Amino acid sequence: MTVLDAPALAKGPLSDAALRQLFSDARTYNDFEPTPVPDALLRRLAELVRLGPTAANSGPARFVFVKSAEAKARLAPHLSEGNRAKTLAAPVTAIVGYDLEFYENLPKLFPHNQTARSWFAGKPAAIEETGFRNSSLQGAYMILAARALGLDCGPMSGFDKAGLDAAFFPDGKIKSNFICNLGYGSAAGLFPRSPRLEFEEFCSIA
Repeated sequence: MTVLDAPALAKGPLSDAALRQLFSDARTYNDFEPTPVPDALLRRLAELVRLGPTAANSGPARFVFVKSAEAKARLAPHLSEGNRAKTLAAPVTAIVGYDLEFYENLPKLFPHNQTARSWFAGKPAAIEETGFRNSSLQGAYMILAARALGLDCGPMSGFDKAGLDAAFFPDGKIKSNFICNLGYGSAAGLFPRSPRLEFEEFCSIA
């Protein structure tokens, strides 16, 4: 049974333990244990990610899970010096990109409106804005889904976008957004948690 086939469950707040795993106790990891991440777990992760909402169900994000020595060698030259060693040591590095031709899938993904493709075709500004915004959403879904499945995450910028895109998306149809190391984190490289803004500093209720 896939996630899509599962019966609906009664809704309610998650347990405190689940919320700690997703948010309160979750950290951005710099070091990971050498434990490998199975391909089957990455497939399960992707199955969850694809269910998150995006504009017109467009799902523009494209993910490359870098695991092999060959793929890591292609990634390495495009990482900033501060990110290179920890990224190459991580079991998996997810490249989160967005497809500049995502609208070609709208007849399938948004079937109740067969004109949706025309909202983007030939409109580069709309393509870029929608692709970047919604792939950012999908990247965030990936982080939460990974944590829910017991993985730890180390999202980052700090790479040469043009070089990475040429190495992994040479046809120019996909652009990178950010990268994220995945695996089982080691507390050895953790920094103390940085302060966060209080409710009144970043929220208001209108």
